[in-house]
Amino acid sequence: MSYKAAVITISDKGYRGEREDTSGPNLVNILRDKGMDVCYTTIIPDDMEMIKAELIKCADELNITLVLTTGGTGFSPRDITPEATMAVVERPTPGIPEAMRAESMKITPRGCLSRSAAGIRKNSLIINLPGSKKASQENLLGVIDAVEHGLEMLCSQGSANCAEAAK
Repeated sequence: MSYKAAVITISDKGYRGEREDTSGPNLVNILRDKGMDVCYTTIIPDDMEMIKAELIKCADELNITLVLTTGGTGFSPRDITPEATMAVVERPTPGIPEAMRAESMKITPRGCLSRSAAGIRKNSLIINLPGSKKASQENLLGVIDAVEHGLEMLCSQGSANCAEAAK
């Protein structure tokens, strides 16, 4: 099944044109390779209200099934993407960022420093990814198969066939 997807890059420097966004376009390519329809992309600054507004727009107005953010998940005082995400989600999905951090820890001991969050708002799954091209790709690829099954469940009228998927 093809799902509508969005990629939101959150970066002060990217927004101001001071840094090229490499993670956002790379995530778009990964999603398209998975057969998803990436119908919305944007770059915004590390601003709480702007992040929340974009997430709400994607979920409530554009009815996008998978919303990925890249950037703002570190320890810098401006890194507020997880807080903005958790302010708008209705149901947290903690297993996704836990799995991403576990995958990252296989590559670097700094993987535990990611503060990524994920959750569901209406019929949209929102996932925070790190800002670097390499880390965002590693994190997404570490969970994409499970995420696709989650999207199937999210979009189903009843429940997806979980027992079959687990085989």
